[in-house]
Amino acid sequence: MMADHLAARIEAGELRPNTPLPAERRLAAEYGVSLGTARHATHILRERGLVFTIRSKGTFIADEGRRRAASGDS
Repeated sequence: MMADHLAARIEAGELRPNTPLPAERRLAAEYGVSLGTARHATHILRERGLVFTIRSKGTFIADEGRRRAASGDS
């Protein structure tokens, strides 16, 4: 699943905290999937607390503190 692969890249540090996630169109091209699939993967990552979106700015990789807050850990 695309979201799982992106999550692994985030956890491995390949995609660094507070940097932009590549645009959904770029992700779709990179993974050879539809734009809808790339959007769904981004949505899943957001639900998992791995990324956050700032309107009109983009989607960014969450740092460890933001991830803990999203998961409910203290």
